[in-house]
Amino acid sequence: MAAVNLANSPITQVSQTPVQTNLQPQLLTRLLLDLRGKRFSVDRENILSLPESVLLCLFPNGLVLSRQSAALSDGGDNDYDEELYGVDFDPECFEYVLTFFQHAREEFYGTPNNPGLLAAQQQLLEGGSPTSDFGPSPSQNPLLTKQAIIVLREELEYFSIPPKNGKEATDARGIANDALLELKRKCGDYLLQKRNIFTALQRNVNKENNLAEQHLIDMLCMSGFDRDDEWGYRAMEPSRCCISSIALVLLKTGIVHTTSPSGERQVTVDYSQMATAQKLLLFWRKPARKCWWDGIEVDLAGPGEPEKIIKLWARRVWTLELSLVSGLLWYR
Repeated sequence: MAAVNLANSPITQVSQTPVQTNLQPQLLTRLLLDLRGKRFSVDRENILSLPESVLLCLFPNGLVLSRQSAALSDGGDNDYDEELYGVDFDPECFEYVLTFFQHAREEFYGTPNNPGLLAAQQQLLEGGSPTSDFGPSPSQNPLLTKQAIIVLREELEYFSIPPKNGKEATDARGIANDALLELKRKCGDYLLQKRNIFTALQRNVNKENNLAEQHLIDMLCMSGFDRDDEWGYRAMEPSRCCISSIALVLLKTGIVHTTSPSGERQVTVDYSQMATAQKLLLFWRKPARKCWWDGIEVDLAGPGEPEKIIKLWARRVWTLELSLVSGLLWYR
């Protein structure tokens, strides 16, 4: 049998073409977001550090963090330009969240000219032991090394029931007339002014004697909220009978920083408070939701007008989440 010529073998004739690396999607390091006409430039890592519930509102269909045009890149100077993402989200609410997270980061991790709380807590990290109430290592209790923020959001949809024999009505196609639109606007303005966080839920507790809801209020008030707190940001959604609200508070971990008469920074720990704070770690990256209906009667009569009682129903959806702030720069 004749020897096989390897040079003519169909196996060896296949050319080994190196893989072109420029065809691989390039990860974006910074995202340019257009929120209803207002632009924000935010680092990728800081986007990923935002609360899960906020990310779902920003990107309901998911977020692609690779440059989609990378495979068509020609190596020109414009290849590293930021890609613009259009997002249907309230820009003022987004700015409120970014600003709060930035301030929390600076207070905890410090700045080049001012050491933060973490620097004073090093003794807790160095003094950890297997029998400590904190756990044997910071990895088992991230509250020692990261600033925790409680994120509470509310989506409120309201429905106005006009009085009988009123001018408010809809046509044959179900489109509201001007009187009904004005009634909905007044109902929205009324609810918008009710900024207290716990009033509606406490009203539901009193009506149905719901112990679980009362426990939720008590837990939140032990962890950073006050019973008279108001929403940090609250606004109407455009062209909808919907009000979006959000409140952010620093989690009370039980780690207390004080300054001695000599000026030395001291750290003490309330172990009971730390145990309560650790329970909220269950909501880290795992938002919990609660929904209930709230019905009230309001008088929307103007000055000098006769009484005008409106039945107002609201469907409230709360989202509770714990977020851990990373030690990164935020946005510009």
